[in-house]
Amino acid sequence: MSDTHHQCEAFASDARYRALVMASCAILWEASADGEFTAEQPGWTAYTGQRFDQLSGWGWLDAIHPDDRERTAALWREALAGRTMYQVEHRVRGRDGCYRYLNGRAMPIMNADGVLVEWIGAHADIDERKRAEERLRLLDAMSQATRNADDPISVMAVTTRMLGQYLDVTRCPYADVEPDNDRFTIRHDWTAEGASSTVGVYSLELFGKRATADMHDGKTFCITNVDRELGESDGAAMFNAIACKAIICCPLVKDGRLVAMMAVHQDRPRNWTDREVALVEETAERSWAHIERIRATEALRDADRRKTEFLAILAHELRNPLAPIRSGLQLLRETHDKPATAARVRDMMERQVNQMVDLVNDLLDVARINRGNFELKLARVALADVVAIAVETTMPLIESSGHTLNIDLPAHETLLNVDATRLAQVIGNVLGNAAKYTPAGGHIDIVARQEGQSVRISVTDNGIGIPDDAAHAIFDMFAQVGTSTERAQGGLGIGLSLARRLMELHGGTIELAPRPGAIGSTFDIRLPLADVVVKDTPPAAMDGAGVPRRAFRVLVVDDNEDAADMLATLMEMNGHTTRVANDGAQALLIAKEFFPEVAFLDIGMPGMDGYQLSEALGRMPQLAGLVRIALTGWGDENARARSRDAGFDHHLLKPCTLVAVEALLQEIAQRQRATA
Repeated sequence: MSDTHHQCEAFASDARYRALVMASCAILWEASADGEFTAEQPGWTAYTGQRFDQLSGWGWLDAIHPDDRERTAALWREALAGRTMYQVEHRVRGRDGCYRYLNGRAMPIMNADGVLVEWIGAHADIDERKRAEERLRLLDAMSQATRNADDPISVMAVTTRMLGQYLDVTRCPYADVEPDNDRFTIRHDWTAEGASSTVGVYSLELFGKRATADMHDGKTFCITNVDRELGESDGAAMFNAIACKAIICCPLVKDGRLVAMMAVHQDRPRNWTDREVALVEETAERSWAHIERIRATEALRDADRRKTEFLAILAHELRNPLAPIRSGLQLLRETHDKPATAARVRDMMERQVNQMVDLVNDLLDVARINRGNFELKLARVALADVVAIAVETTMPLIESSGHTLNIDLPAHETLLNVDATRLAQVIGNVLGNAAKYTPAGGHIDIVARQEGQSVRISVTDNGIGIPDDAAHAIFDMFAQVGTSTERAQGGLGIGLSLARRLMELHGGTIELAPRPGAIGSTFDIRLPLADVVVKDTPPAAMDGAGVPRRAFRVLVVDDNEDAADMLATLMEMNGHTTRVANDGAQALLIAKEFFPEVAFLDIGMPGMDGYQLSEALGRMPQLAGLVRIALTGWGDENARARSRDAGFDHHLLKPCTLVAVEALLQEIAQRQRATA
């Protein structure tokens, strides 16, 4: 066979090889026998952006990630020396400046005489596979590092550090959201060297509507450039205050409530990749699962500890009355001829037996409620009668301690649809605790006030109070506040738990009211009224200065239908004309036809909130002069400032009374008369 034929076959074979490589790989390249790039490399240039003068010789190494460059060069030299296949996995910088993992291979090409004439190489993109492997290794390393952690803080500390270092971010915080679903507490954050910590308590609203909405909806909040994507009043100011220019924040929503968040912060704009977002989400999910397992284990241990303590307390509480009863029986045998002594012993034994009966009854009540076969005997009763029953039951304890009891009830008859015995039991339980935990000669107040369609009964004492670290647990079963002798006043630790369950069955609540800086405790008991009572607030035609009252056209907007209807009804009784809407869209439609002069707007409405509705109403030319009043449970300066920014003229705290509403309306009327 001729040399020409051999050359043609070699050429055809080489052409087929090149065509195959070019069709199946991202980058094809050629190098001289000594391993240098001596000709143009179109594929390499298209990918990396390197010109020939930059990639020629060994210049192509400049496109390799600095951490991979030395290893790449060593493997290339080793292949050159041995004339063996070259294979490497490394990160290569693309034309966009981003590094991606590529798999590089090259084969030595020999001529017919076995002389090395060149190298044919190709690079294929393996970035997705490598990133997935890295992500799995990181997640596995996190699991291994936190496997033996027995407290949530340790899990947070390890996880945020490993995630923050891997992504090379400025900060990685973890936060728990408070039950009010607005405030959140950053328990721990990992920070890069020189970065400040953000540990503390924040209002979610300060971070803007978009962040708030995404968190409550369970969506990952992702911002690549705070200054470009967010307005100053929509979170940018707050993010800038903590030196955060880009963020990924993952929420944890359970049973429709936002309970926790994990985030990564960058102090400069950053284009997050889908892989990075997915990694933060998976890290957060795994961390939460681990933390919840730890907390569940802690809860089981705590329940077991409480049960053990309860059995010890139960034995103690039953032994206390049994001891004098046994002594009394002995006395009765020895003093059968002394009637006065026998009568005194019988009275004592009756008191002790009644104490035991009360303990057993409480236990039986708890058991029946837990089994679901507890029934209330509801009837229409007067609040004053129920309070009288509770006071009568606890008065001996109050008097024996030398306390002063003050009772302040509404002047009108306030009717409730309740089980009088059980409600008296709840009030009596709180009164009894106040008497037990207040030093001799203390003061106890019972104050009841009607608030809309409900009544609030407050029991306040000036006793030893409840520590902040115990306030959240006092309604738990078998809870005991402290173990010092000054608190050792008896009880099984089930009274408040039983009270809470009884209030829930009534459709009411019992809460420990916050009293910053004050001594003692206040418990608030809230119940719905059987009837709406407005006897002591009749409509009046004149204000306090003898000036005729001004009647307004009033729009009331609240997603709580009962609250909106009640406020509107009360204002109509004072001569105002009202319309009610339960969402923003409905309010705008009514406003176009009703032309309100005053609008009471609930802030916390789904969809269009009160702030957005206020701004929309302010843009309607036919409503010039409309007085907008915010209804909200937040009264701090930040909340008031936000109301002002949204165009509100007044900021009214919930729950608002008719007296406060009417006083504000007449104040508005006086100002309008003064400027007319």
